[in-house]
Amino acid sequence: MQRDIRFSRVFNFRDLGGYPTRDGRSLRWRRLFRSDTLSTLAEADRDRFLELGVRTVVDLRRQYEIDAQGTVPAWDGLVRHHIDPEHREWTENPYTEGVDTTRYLADRYRDLAEEGARGIVAAIELISEAESAPLVVHCVAGKDRTGVVCALTLALLEVPDDHIDADYTRSTAGNQRYVAWLRDNGNPDAVMLPWFYSPPGTMRLFLSELRERYGSVASYLTGAGLDPERISALRAHLLTG
Repeated sequence: MQRDIRFSRVFNFRDLGGYPTRDGRSLRWRRLFRSDTLSTLAEADRDRFLELGVRTVVDLRRQYEIDAQGTVPAWDGLVRHHIDPEHREWTENPYTEGVDTTRYLADRYRDLAEEGARGIVAAIELISEAESAPLVVHCVAGKDRTGVVCALTLALLEVPDDHIDADYTRSTAGNQRYVAWLRDNGNPDAVMLPWFYSPPGTMRLFLSELRERYGSVASYLTGAGLDPERISALRAHLLTG
């Protein structure tokens, strides 16, 4: 089954199916996707997108990002949910040259987890609803906000951290495709900035430190308001067996 799915102006869209769990099961294909912004889907992408059967879009962007970029096309009854986790802007903790990128990104993900917990719970609640699937969650680059929501979801499903981290690192290639597109379309000076990368080990570090603070990913999320029955529902419709 194809994991990375290419569109003309969407660069980081992929299926989370197939990842194994600790109890020997695996994620079902074509149920849960992650992506960068979907507002750039072109008419030429319509058939390919609709073939995926996506019913629900979870949009994690801030309102000013939506105002500037627009939203997913209103194709065949797609239901879009806007959930802004409402965490601090990265401009309040800007990257400085020489800082370890893994450490910097893991700290930003910690900020999101601590300040945007309600929004993260709301997103996972939607993902847990079988009738919402197939579902795609996205932000701007599909790497950070989307990365945290997807990592926590995979952790609840008992996917080992090595697989979660490996999935996260795939977003580097997505951003590289985006930068290459910019260079070919009027911005020849576009470059991969340090925080555009998804360094190996970043999501492992974030998850390990989250567990140190809260005991487990499930404890963090239930403490933030996630009903434990949602975890059971998540496993029931996303896992094989």
